[in-house]
Amino acid sequence: MKKWIKRIAYFLLLGLIIIQFFPGEKPAVSADNPGDIHNEVLVNPEVSGILKAACYDCHSNETNYPWYASVAPVSWLVIHDTNEGRDELNFSEWATYSAKRKHHKLEEVIEMVEEGEMPLAVYNITHPEGRLTDAQIEALISWAKARMEEITL
Repeated sequence: MKKWIKRIAYFLLLGLIIIQFFPGEKPAVSADNPGDIHNEVLVNPEVSGILKAACYDCHSNETNYPWYASVAPVSWLVIHDTNEGRDELNFSEWATYSAKRKHHKLEEVIEMVEEGEMPLAVYNITHPEGRLTDAQIEALISWAKARMEEITL
């Protein structure tokens, strides 16, 4: 029995080593984002801090990849979540959105944060700074509602 456990362990280790040759391609990172929401919309320092800590890794071009984002199979999850997050809402490309889309995205921010769907639980496990307090949730929701009122549809 122990012989089979060793064989399985060696097989799994070999598999883990082999998949390191297929880490996936991480979405590009850019610090120069002229279309960023901070350049177009009033974002107070408190909300800016919340967005940067809890949202920007997946919802901007300013992703800060941790070391484990280069280790497969975790890298695959990070790449998937980052691509999906940017496709859904990219704060770095806010200026390219139509007024209707901006309004809708702010509605979604409110809904997702109120329901506790964002930030993702898996993100919060490794990013404790992304865990939102009740006060931060209220600040983010109030900010989003105020920005929605400013948008002319």
